[in-house]
Amino acid sequence: MGQETLDGTDITTLRETYRRKVMEELPRAARDADDWPIHLDHCFGRVVLDNLFGDEWYDHVDGRPAYEALSEAELREAIDIADRMLVDGRSAVAELNENSLRWRGEAD
Repeated sequence: MGQETLDGTDITTLRETYRRKVMEELPRAARDADDWPIHLDHCFGRVVLDNLFGDEWYDHVDGRPAYEALSEAELREAIDIADRMLVDGRSAVAELNENSLRWRGEAD
């Protein structure tokens, strides 16, 4: 059974794409690179979602897992953020992680 928006758009594939990138592809790329500042799927989820909202994501999303509560547009943007990390590697991961940590008051 698909997951549809109010206008009838099926976003099942977008949710699966987000989940695969954050939970599988990014952690694998981090292991392969061995020099990224984060390595775990929940860290990539934090970074993607915080950068999506420009703030701590849990102030903007009701429900868990968060990606199941995102709109079609938010899912597309979150996937773009994940893709940026996959393509640009360590520099993008470090920059986006620093953004996330700063919004959380945890940056150096």
